[in-house]
Parts: sequence; C-alpha cells; structure tokens
Amino acid sequence: QVQLVESGGGLVQPGGSLRLSCATSGFAFGTYPMNWYRQAPGKERELVATIAADGVGVNYADSVTGRFTISRDNTKQSVHLQMNSLKPEDTGVYHCNVAVYRTGWREYWGQGTQVTVST
Repeated sequence: QVQLVESGGGLVQPGGSLRLSCATSGFAFGTYPMNWYRQAPGKERELVATIAADGVGVNYADSVTGRFTISRDNTKQSVHLQMNSLKPEDTGVYHCNVAVYRTGWREYWGQGTQVTVST
C-alpha cells in the first residue's frame, strides 16, 4: 500500500531553517509529481510546493517563493522541503501528498510533521 512518512519538523526561531523529508513506498515514485502542503491552526490547508516527476519542474506558493526549495531523490523514493528564512506565519503541520492512478485517481497523505517558528 502507499505510505508517506514525513520527518524533520521542530521548533525554530524566526530566520532559522529546517529541512523536511518524506519517505515513500508502495507506488512508482518516479512517475508522479509530489506536493508539500501545510495547515496552520484555524486555517485551510495550503499547497506550498510541487515538484514534477522528473524533478525539473517546480512551483511554489507566493508566500514561500525564494525561501523554500523542493527537491526529490527518485532513487530513494523521497521528497524534501528545504525551508530557509522561516517566519512565524510558516508555523503549521506540513504534509507530503501524491495522487496515484490505479483503477482511478486517489490522493494519499502522510501523517504530517509539526513546524513551529517562534521565539
């Protein structure tokens, strides 16, 4: 079965950095785009970054452009999110996400990793 497991969250001061990782299994990782979402308390889930299956095409939310970098390692079936210059408004639970086609399209989510940016 499809599994997504995030790690790397934590408490960091404003201006600091974190690197999130998502280990995956159960699907042909190298053939699907991967996404990072986040959800802050009381807010809707927000798409933060997307990376194409070949790792070349990337897109970012305006709020993180220039500060976050998404990458993937197709040999290790993992996707990463390097977050620099963190701000308090980056606080939230970060999830990796993929839509996989079997008999139809289905979305899968990891359990999430908490990122807290605070003094």
